Amino acid sequence: MRIKNNILLLLFTFTIFISNAQQEQLISFDEVLNNVKKNNHTIKISEQDFTVAKADYNQTNAVLLPNISVSHTAITTTNPLMAFGSKLNQEILTPADFNPALLNDPNEIKNFATKIEVQQPIFNADGLYMRKAAKAKMNAVELQSLRTKDYIKLEVTKAYMQLQVAYKAVEVLEKAKEAALENKKIANNNFKQGYMQKADLLSVEVHVTEVENQLLTTKSNVKNTSDYLQFLMGKNTNTTLKPSTQLEATLNLDIYSEQLSTNRADIEAMEKSTEAYTNMHKANKLSYLPRLNAFGSYELYDDKLFGTEAKGYLVGAQLSWNVFDGFKREGKTQKSKAELDKAELSLDQYKNQSQLEFIKAKRDLKDAENKLKLTNLAMEQSKEALRIRTNRFEQGLEKTSDLLISETTYLQKQLENLQTVFSYNFTKAYVEFLSK
Repeated sequence: MRIKNNILLLLFTFTIFISNAQQEQLISFDEVLNNVKKNNHTIKISEQDFTVAKADYNQTNAVLLPNISVSHTAITTTNPLMAFGSKLNQEILTPADFNPALLNDPNEIKNFATKIEVQQPIFNADGLYMRKAAKAKMNAVELQSLRTKDYIKLEVTKAYMQLQVAYKAVEVLEKAKEAALENKKIANNNFKQGYMQKADLLSVEVHVTEVENQLLTTKSNVKNTSDYLQFLMGKNTNTTLKPSTQLEATLNLDIYSEQLSTNRADIEAMEKSTEAYTNMHKANKLSYLPRLNAFGSYELYDDKLFGTEAKGYLVGAQLSWNVFDGFKREGKTQKSKAELDKAELSLDQYKNQSQLEFIKAKRDLKDAENKLKLTNLAMEQSKEALRIRTNRFEQGLEKTSDLLISETTYLQKQLENLQTVFSYNFTKAYVEFLSK
């Protein structure tokens, strides 16, 4: 019976192990990045924004290309003017049709007209500058889309490193839990032998509970961070992602010599946006000029559907000049000038703000580097202090409170070191993001 129970226990344990293995999925940073590039919704939305801007630009082809339309009209009428005109278009007018009685009271006549019309812009100065504005806007949206991809990559880097920190924190807390449970056993033995008071034993038990609670919270953080990483990847599964590599601080002293690039996609996007406002202002100023357009039509008439018995064409050009429109143009010109000034000020402000942000990020990176050295040293010191106190505690030479303080300090220093490693690596990635 005992053997049977042991077999069932092994099977149960094996089932749980397999279940956990299936729920966790090892994944590298490059795999995450590839999935994000393909499936991230923010990137897809930015690409659609560019498609919209490109479609707006394509509409401005109407400033250069002709407008061609074809129509077929069928009428039946006894209207004197329409009846006479229809016969004239069909080229079937006879001397008898000039009889006043027929002119005033014509018979019903059918007329089918096929018409091909062409309108060709020749000179439209404001339209040309509106086209330039649309192109500049399209380029700005494209550059902004590139910057969005850079930002999402930074966010993925941050989330992946947070997941690495979370898994490492779980590992640290599990070891801390093992040590706390071991010290609890020693404390129980000392209490039974009368070497320890009840209050000290309760303090040890409270410490174990605190470590266990921290462990549960950190495991929840693993799941939350994994879910967010899957969100960035455009996925929604119950699988918990696990980084295939551990977080390590990689120092890079060359990064301190980096400078803010004026070719950064978001800065160039702002410049293109300002260019668009410049062209829109020029277009409004040039709307005072006359417009020259050519037009032509080819017409087919018959008394039968789609007939082509009679033919004719019309070709011409039109020079139009809207001399006064109630100060509407003046208002649009003033508005576009104000928008241009605002865009130029915004661009200057954005460049200055980017420079300040870049300088601050490099200072933060240096601070993180210094803090990394200090936390490494503090962690080693607290580890050694805990080792000494643990040995003395086992021999009954150390107070329980001092041991608990050492355990807590060592745990805090390990977690602090993990957070500092994350802070340094992320700040370094942020500096690279700002310098591109």
